[in-house]
Amino acid sequence: MTAALVPAAPQDIAELRQLYFEVYGHGYPVALGSDPAEMHRLITDPHCHWLTARRADTGELAGSAVVQTDRGNRVGKLVGLAVHPRHRQHGLAGRLTAAVTADALATGALDSIHTTVRMVTQAPQRVVARNGYRPLGLLPNAAEVSGCETLALFACYADGVLERRAPVAAVPRALVPLLEAAGDSIGIPYAAVRPLGPGEPETAAAHHTKAGHHTKSAHRTTDRTPIEVITAPGFVRRRFGEVFPDPAGAYVPLRTPNTVLTPPDGAFEIYADLDPAAGSCALVAVHPCLSAATGALDSLTAALGRAGADYVEALVPLSDTAGLHAFLSAGFVPGAAYPAMRRIGDRFHDHVVLSRTDRQIDFRTTAVSTPLQPYLSAYLTAWTSTYLPRHEVDR
Repeated sequence: MTAALVPAAPQDIAELRQLYFEVYGHGYPVALGSDPAEMHRLITDPHCHWLTARRADTGELAGSAVVQTDRGNRVGKLVGLAVHPRHRQHGLAGRLTAAVTADALATGALDSIHTTVRMVTQAPQRVVARNGYRPLGLLPNAAEVSGCETLALFACYADGVLERRAPVAAVPRALVPLLEAAGDSIGIPYAAVRPLGPGEPETAAAHHTKAGHHTKSAHRTTDRTPIEVITAPGFVRRRFGEVFPDPAGAYVPLRTPNTVLTPPDGAFEIYADLDPAAGSCALVAVHPCLSAATGALDSLTAALGRAGADYVEALVPLSDTAGLHAFLSAGFVPGAAYPAMRRIGDRFHDHVVLSRTDRQIDFRTTAVSTPLQPYLSAYLTAWTSTYLPRHEVDR
Protein backbone atom coordinates (compact mmCIF):
# COMPACT_ATOMS: atom_id res chain seq x y z
CA MET A 1 0.00 0.00 0.00
CA THR A 2 1.22 3.49 -0.91
CA ALA A 3 0.37 6.27 1.53
CA ALA A 4 0.90 10.01 1.44
CA LEU A 5 1.85 11.86 4.63
CA VAL A 6 0.05 15.21 4.88
CA PRO A 7 -0.57 17.73 7.69
CA ALA A 8 -3.84 17.30 9.55
CA ALA A 9 -6.59 19.83 8.85
CA PRO A 10 -9.70 20.79 10.86
CA GLN A 11 -11.92 18.96 8.39
CA ASP A 12 -10.11 15.72 9.35
CA ILE A 13 -11.33 15.75 12.95
CA ALA A 14 -14.29 13.40 12.49
CA GLU A 15 -12.15 10.86 10.62
CA LEU A 16 -9.38 11.15 13.21
CA ARG A 17 -11.77 10.48 16.07
CA GLN A 18 -12.98 7.39 14.22
CA LEU A 19 -9.39 6.26 13.66
CA TYR A 20 -8.56 6.47 17.36
CA PHE A 21 -11.76 4.65 18.21
CA GLU A 22 -10.90 1.86 15.75
CA VAL A 23 -7.42 1.52 17.27
CA TYR A 24 -8.19 1.99 20.99
CA GLY A 25 -11.94 1.67 21.40
CA HIS A 26 -13.38 3.83 24.15
CA GLY A 27 -10.22 3.50 26.24
CA TYR A 28 -7.97 6.10 24.57
CA PRO A 29 -6.84 8.33 27.45
CA VAL A 30 -5.64 11.36 25.44
CA ALA A 31 -7.95 14.25 24.52
CA LEU A 32 -6.40 14.70 21.07
CA GLY A 33 -8.07 11.48 20.00
CA SER A 34 -11.50 12.14 21.46
CA ASP A 35 -12.14 15.84 22.21
CA PRO A 36 -13.00 17.82 19.04
CA ALA A 37 -12.20 21.18 20.69
CA GLU A 38 -8.74 20.03 21.80
CA MET A 39 -8.11 18.44 18.41
CA HIS A 40 -9.02 21.68 16.63
CA ARG A 41 -6.75 23.67 18.95
CA LEU A 42 -3.79 21.44 18.23
CA ILE A 43 -4.35 21.22 14.49
CA THR A 44 -4.49 25.01 14.20
CA ASP A 45 -1.56 25.60 16.59
CA PRO A 46 1.38 26.71 14.38
CA HIS A 47 3.85 25.12 16.82
CA CYS A 48 2.17 21.70 16.87
CA HIS A 49 3.14 19.11 14.25
CA TRP A 50 0.30 16.75 13.26
CA LEU A 51 0.73 14.42 10.31
CA THR A 52 -1.78 12.01 8.82
CA ALA A 53 -1.25 9.09 6.45
CA ARG A 54 -3.75 8.63 3.63
CA ARG A 55 -3.97 5.92 1.03
CA ALA A 56 -2.75 7.27 -2.27
CA ASP A 57 -5.46 5.46 -4.25
CA THR A 58 -8.56 6.08 -2.11
CA GLY A 59 -7.62 8.92 0.23
CA GLU A 60 -8.69 6.80 3.20
CA LEU A 61 -7.20 7.89 6.54
CA ALA A 62 -4.73 5.20 7.58
CA GLY A 63 -2.66 6.73 10.38
CA SER A 64 -1.83 9.72 12.55
CA ALA A 65 1.01 11.09 14.70
CA VAL A 66 1.49 14.33 16.63
CA VAL A 67 4.39 16.20 18.22
CA GLN A 68 3.21 18.75 20.77
CA THR A 69 5.74 21.41 21.74
CA ASP A 70 6.59 23.52 24.76
CA ARG A 71 8.67 26.22 23.09
CA GLY A 72 9.48 27.93 26.36
CA ASN A 73 11.23 24.81 27.63
CA ARG A 74 12.25 23.66 24.10
CA VAL A 75 10.72 20.21 24.71
CA GLY A 76 8.35 18.21 22.51
CA LYS A 77 6.26 15.10 23.02
CA LEU A 78 5.30 12.50 20.43
CA VAL A 79 1.69 11.46 21.08
CA GLY A 80 -1.25 9.95 19.27
CA LEU A 81 0.69 7.53 17.07
CA ALA A 82 -1.97 5.29 15.55
CA VAL A 83 -2.31 3.13 12.44
CA HIS A 84 -5.65 1.66 11.40
CA PRO A 85 -5.72 -2.14 11.87
CA ARG A 86 -6.39 -2.64 8.14
CA HIS A 87 -3.19 -0.82 7.20
CA ARG A 88 -0.63 -2.31 9.55
CA GLN A 89 2.41 -4.30 8.43
CA HIS A 90 3.27 -1.63 5.84
CA GLY A 91 5.72 0.39 7.92
CA LEU A 92 3.33 3.33 8.37
CA ALA A 93 4.01 3.71 12.11
CA GLY A 94 7.72 4.07 11.44
CA ARG A 95 7.20 6.48 8.55
CA LEU A 96 4.89 8.68 10.61
CA THR A 97 7.25 8.65 13.59
CA ALA A 98 10.28 9.54 11.48
CA ALA A 99 8.51 12.28 9.53
CA VAL A 100 6.76 14.08 12.38
CA THR A 101 9.92 13.91 14.54
CA ALA A 102 12.07 15.30 11.73
CA ASP A 103 9.58 18.11 11.07
CA ALA A 104 9.57 19.13 14.74
CA LEU A 105 13.37 19.05 15.15
CA ALA A 106 13.94 20.86 11.84
CA THR A 107 12.41 24.03 13.29
CA GLY A 108 15.39 24.41 15.64
CA ALA A 109 12.96 25.24 18.45
CA LEU A 110 13.31 21.91 20.32
CA ASP A 111 16.21 20.29 22.13
CA SER A 112 14.47 16.96 22.74
CA ILE A 113 11.27 15.07 22.03
CA HIS A 114 10.02 12.37 24.38
CA THR A 115 7.27 9.83 24.17
CA THR A 116 5.64 7.14 26.27
CA VAL A 117 4.71 3.85 24.65
CA ARG A 118 2.49 1.02 25.77
CA MET A 119 4.14 -2.27 26.63
CA VAL A 120 1.43 -4.77 25.78
CA THR A 121 3.70 -5.77 22.87
CA GLN A 122 7.26 -4.87 21.90
CA ALA A 123 6.19 -3.42 18.55
CA PRO A 124 5.73 0.21 19.71
CA GLN A 125 9.10 0.09 21.48
CA ARG A 126 10.78 -1.08 18.28
CA VAL A 127 9.08 1.61 16.18
CA VAL A 128 10.37 4.53 18.23
CA ALA A 129 13.80 2.94 18.83
CA ARG A 130 14.33 2.48 15.08
CA ASN A 131 13.62 6.17 14.57
CA GLY A 132 16.20 7.63 16.92
CA TYR A 133 14.42 7.48 20.28
CA ARG A 134 16.49 6.22 23.20
CA PRO A 135 15.02 4.19 26.09
CA LEU A 136 14.96 6.16 29.35
CA GLY A 137 12.99 3.95 31.75
CA LEU A 138 9.65 2.62 32.93
CA LEU A 139 6.52 4.16 34.44
CA PRO A 140 4.76 1.26 36.20
CA ASN A 141 0.95 1.51 36.47
CA ALA A 142 1.01 4.90 34.70
CA ALA A 143 -1.94 4.35 32.35
CA GLU A 144 -5.44 2.93 32.37
CA VAL A 145 -6.07 1.79 28.78
CA SER A 146 -6.97 -1.89 28.66
CA GLY A 147 -6.57 -2.26 32.39
CA CYS A 148 -3.67 -0.87 34.39
CA GLU A 149 -0.58 -0.64 32.18
CA THR A 150 3.11 0.17 32.46
CA LEU A 151 4.53 2.67 29.97
CA ALA A 152 8.08 3.03 28.68
CA LEU A 153 9.73 6.44 28.32
CA PHE A 154 11.87 7.22 25.26
CA ALA A 155 13.46 10.43 23.97
CA CYS A 156 15.41 11.71 20.98
CA TYR A 157 17.65 14.75 20.91
CA ALA A 158 18.79 17.55 18.65
CA ASP A 159 22.43 17.39 17.61
CA GLY A 160 24.92 18.32 20.33
CA VAL A 161 22.47 18.40 23.23
CA LEU A 162 23.72 15.36 25.15
CA GLU A 163 27.30 16.56 24.84
CA ARG A 164 26.42 19.75 26.76
CA ARG A 165 24.97 18.13 29.88
CA ALA A 166 25.78 19.76 33.22
CA PRO A 167 27.73 17.32 35.44
CA VAL A 168 26.27 16.03 38.70
CA ALA A 169 28.77 15.01 41.38
CA ALA A 170 26.55 12.95 43.68
CA VAL A 171 23.03 11.51 43.93
CA PRO A 172 21.00 9.61 46.53
CA ARG A 173 22.15 5.99 46.62
CA ALA A 174 18.69 4.75 45.59
CA LEU A 175 19.18 6.29 42.15
CA VAL A 176 22.38 4.40 41.35
CA PRO A 177 20.67 1.34 39.74
CA LEU A 178 18.64 3.66 37.46
CA LEU A 179 21.70 5.62 36.38
CA GLU A 180 23.62 2.41 35.76
CA ALA A 181 20.75 1.27 33.54
CA ALA A 182 20.90 4.55 31.62
CA GLY A 183 24.61 4.03 31.14
CA ASP A 184 24.05 0.49 29.86
CA SER A 185 21.16 1.41 27.57
CA ILE A 186 22.18 4.73 26.05
CA GLY A 187 25.80 5.27 27.02
CA ILE A 188 25.33 8.21 29.39
CA PRO A 189 28.47 8.33 31.60
CA TYR A 190 27.30 8.20 35.21
CA ALA A 191 30.11 6.00 36.56
CA ALA A 192 31.83 8.91 38.34
CA VAL A 193 28.68 10.03 40.20
CA ARG A 194 29.08 9.47 43.94
CA PRO A 195 26.21 7.75 45.83
CA LEU A 196 24.91 9.55 48.92
CA GLY A 197 23.29 7.98 51.93
CA PRO A 198 20.40 9.69 53.75
CA GLY A 199 21.56 12.93 55.33
CA GLU A 200 25.04 12.67 53.79
CA PRO A 201 25.84 16.06 52.21
CA GLU A 202 27.31 16.46 48.75
CA THR A 203 28.17 20.06 49.54
CA ALA A 204 26.75 22.61 51.89
CA ALA A 205 24.37 23.68 49.13
CA ALA A 206 23.18 20.16 48.41
CA HIS A 207 22.79 19.48 52.11
CA HIS A 208 19.93 21.95 52.38
CA THR A 209 16.86 22.70 50.39
CA LYS A 210 16.27 26.06 48.78
CA ALA A 211 14.47 27.32 51.87
CA GLY A 212 17.21 26.03 54.16
CA HIS A 213 15.42 22.93 55.45
CA HIS A 214 17.65 19.94 55.99
CA THR A 215 16.60 16.52 54.69
CA LYS A 216 17.74 14.24 57.49
CA SER A 217 16.52 10.79 56.71
CA ALA A 218 15.28 8.52 53.96
CA HIS A 219 12.87 6.78 56.34
CA ARG A 220 9.21 7.09 55.40
CA THR A 221 7.80 10.48 56.37
CA THR A 222 5.03 10.69 58.96
CA ASP A 223 3.84 14.28 58.55
CA ARG A 224 0.04 14.56 58.43
CA THR A 225 -0.47 18.06 57.08
CA PRO A 226 -4.14 18.63 56.10
CA ILE A 227 -4.35 19.07 52.33
CA GLU A 228 -7.16 20.81 50.47
CA VAL A 229 -7.73 19.66 46.88
CA ILE A 230 -9.10 22.34 44.55
CA THR A 231 -10.32 20.92 41.25
CA ALA A 232 -11.39 24.00 39.32
CA PRO A 233 -9.50 23.84 35.99
CA GLY A 234 -10.20 27.40 34.84
CA PHE A 235 -9.21 28.94 38.16
CA VAL A 236 -6.15 26.69 38.46
CA ARG A 237 -4.89 27.63 34.98
CA ARG A 238 -5.32 31.34 35.67
CA ARG A 239 -3.60 31.07 39.05
CA PHE A 240 -0.81 28.99 37.54
CA GLY A 241 -0.22 31.63 34.86
CA GLU A 242 0.05 34.30 37.54
CA VAL A 243 2.45 32.31 39.72
CA PHE A 244 4.57 30.94 36.85
CA PRO A 245 4.56 33.64 34.15
CA ASP A 246 7.89 32.54 32.63
CA PRO A 247 7.25 30.13 29.72
CA ALA A 248 10.63 28.55 30.50
CA GLY A 249 9.78 28.15 34.17
CA ALA A 250 10.83 25.30 36.44
CA TYR A 251 7.72 23.22 35.93
CA VAL A 252 6.96 20.05 33.99
CA PRO A 253 6.73 20.83 30.27
CA LEU A 254 3.61 19.94 28.31
CA ARG A 255 1.48 19.46 31.40
CA THR A 256 -1.51 21.73 32.01
CA PRO A 257 -2.47 21.74 35.69
CA ASN A 258 -6.16 21.36 36.50
CA THR A 259 -5.83 20.91 40.28
CA VAL A 260 -4.08 22.73 43.09
CA LEU A 261 -3.29 21.18 46.47
CA THR A 262 -2.60 23.39 49.46
CA PRO A 263 -2.66 23.29 53.27
CA PRO A 264 -5.24 25.49 54.99
CA ASP A 265 -2.59 28.10 55.85
CA GLY A 266 -1.49 28.42 52.20
CA ALA A 267 2.16 27.68 53.01
CA PHE A 268 2.56 26.10 49.58
CA GLU A 269 0.60 25.38 46.42
CA ILE A 270 1.19 22.20 44.45
CA TYR A 271 -0.10 22.33 40.88
CA ALA A 272 -1.06 18.97 39.41
CA ASP A 273 -2.49 17.38 36.28
CA LEU A 274 -5.09 15.05 37.81
CA ASP A 275 -6.94 12.46 35.73
CA PRO A 276 -9.30 10.46 37.98
CA ALA A 277 -10.58 8.45 35.01
CA ALA A 278 -7.06 7.14 34.40
CA GLY A 279 -6.33 6.98 38.12
CA SER A 280 -3.18 9.06 37.65
CA CYS A 281 -1.70 12.42 38.55
CA ALA A 282 1.46 14.29 37.50
CA LEU A 283 2.86 16.93 39.83
CA VAL A 284 3.54 19.97 37.65
CA ALA A 285 5.02 22.65 39.93
CA VAL A 286 5.30 23.82 43.54
CA HIS A 287 4.98 27.41 44.75
CA PRO A 288 7.00 29.00 46.28
CA CYS A 289 9.50 26.11 46.03
CA LEU A 290 9.69 22.34 46.43
CA SER A 291 11.28 22.56 49.88
CA ALA A 292 8.13 24.21 51.26
CA ALA A 293 6.15 21.03 50.56
CA THR A 294 8.58 18.16 51.08
CA GLY A 295 7.37 17.47 54.62
CA ALA A 296 3.82 16.97 53.36
CA LEU A 297 4.39 14.48 50.53
CA ASP A 298 2.75 11.59 52.38
CA SER A 299 -0.30 13.75 53.07
CA LEU A 300 -0.27 14.88 49.44
CA THR A 301 -0.40 11.35 48.03
CA ALA A 302 -3.12 10.40 50.52
CA ALA A 303 -5.20 13.38 49.38
CA LEU A 304 -4.66 12.48 45.73
CA GLY A 305 -5.68 8.91 46.46
CA ARG A 306 -8.97 10.17 47.89
CA ALA A 307 -9.37 12.28 44.73
CA GLY A 308 -9.06 9.18 42.55
CA ALA A 309 -5.34 9.01 41.68
CA ASP A 310 -3.49 5.91 42.83
CA TYR A 311 -0.52 6.69 40.56
CA VAL A 312 1.42 9.91 41.26
CA GLU A 313 4.41 11.04 39.22
CA ALA A 314 7.05 13.73 39.79
CA LEU A 315 9.89 15.08 37.64
CA VAL A 316 12.86 16.23 39.76
CA PRO A 317 16.27 17.64 38.74
CA LEU A 318 19.05 15.12 39.25
CA SER A 319 21.04 17.84 40.99
CA ASP A 320 18.30 18.47 43.61
CA THR A 321 19.65 16.08 46.22
CA ALA A 322 17.34 17.26 49.00
CA GLY A 323 14.24 17.10 46.79
CA LEU A 324 15.12 13.59 45.61
CA HIS A 325 15.67 12.42 49.20
CA ALA A 326 12.28 13.87 50.16
CA PHE A 327 10.40 12.02 47.41
CA LEU A 328 12.30 8.81 48.11
CA SER A 329 11.45 9.03 51.80
CA ALA A 330 7.78 9.45 50.87
CA GLY A 331 7.74 6.12 49.01
CA PHE A 332 8.38 7.38 45.47
CA VAL A 333 10.47 5.03 43.34
CA PRO A 334 12.79 6.19 40.52
CA GLY A 335 11.68 4.65 37.24
CA ALA A 336 13.17 6.75 34.46
CA ALA A 337 15.97 9.20 33.79
CA TYR A 338 15.63 12.10 31.37
CA PRO A 339 19.14 13.30 30.53
CA ALA A 340 19.49 16.87 29.25
CA MET A 341 15.80 17.60 29.72
CA ARG A 342 16.05 21.29 30.60
CA ARG A 343 18.32 23.98 29.19
CA ILE A 344 19.63 26.62 31.58
CA GLY A 345 22.05 28.99 29.90
CA ASP A 346 24.30 26.93 27.63
CA ARG A 347 24.03 23.73 29.68
CA PHE A 348 21.44 20.95 29.79
CA HIS A 349 20.31 19.46 33.09
CA ASP A 350 19.31 15.86 33.78
CA HIS A 351 16.03 15.00 35.50
CA VAL A 352 14.54 11.89 37.09
CA VAL A 353 10.96 10.59 36.98
CA LEU A 354 9.81 9.18 40.32
CA SER A 355 6.42 7.63 40.91
CA ARG A 356 4.32 6.16 43.65
CA THR A 357 1.49 3.73 43.00
CA ASP A 358 -0.95 2.15 45.41
CA ARG A 359 -2.05 -0.51 42.92
CA GLN A 360 -0.32 -3.86 42.72
CA ILE A 361 2.33 -3.81 40.00
CA ASP A 362 2.14 -6.83 37.71
CA PHE A 363 4.87 -7.19 35.09
CA ARG A 364 3.80 -10.66 33.97
CA THR A 365 2.00 -9.37 30.86
CA THR A 366 4.47 -6.56 30.17
CA ALA A 367 6.52 -7.02 27.00
CA VAL A 368 9.94 -5.61 27.89
CA SER A 369 12.34 -5.27 24.97
CA THR A 370 16.07 -5.90 25.46
CA PRO A 371 17.05 -2.19 25.72
CA LEU A 372 14.53 -1.75 28.56
CA GLN A 373 15.57 -4.83 30.56
CA PRO A 374 18.18 -2.90 32.62
CA TYR A 375 15.48 -0.41 33.64
CA LEU A 376 13.16 -3.19 34.79
CA SER A 377 15.94 -4.62 36.95
CA ALA A 378 16.73 -1.16 38.33
CA TYR A 379 13.08 -0.49 39.19
CA LEU A 380 12.68 -3.82 40.95
CA THR A 381 15.84 -3.13 42.97
CA ALA A 382 14.62 0.33 43.96
CA TRP A 383 11.09 -0.87 44.78
CA THR A 384 12.47 -3.71 46.91
CA SER A 385 14.73 -1.41 48.92
CA THR A 386 11.80 0.97 49.48
CA TYR A 387 9.00 -1.43 50.41
CA LEU A 388 10.53 -4.65 51.74
CA PRO A 389 11.97 -4.94 55.24
CA ARG A 390 15.75 -5.04 55.30
CA HIS A 391 15.87 -8.64 56.60
CA GLU A 392 13.68 -9.69 53.62
CA VAL A 393 16.06 -8.00 51.17
CA ASP A 394 19.14 -9.60 52.73
CA ARG A 395 17.65 -13.08 53.04
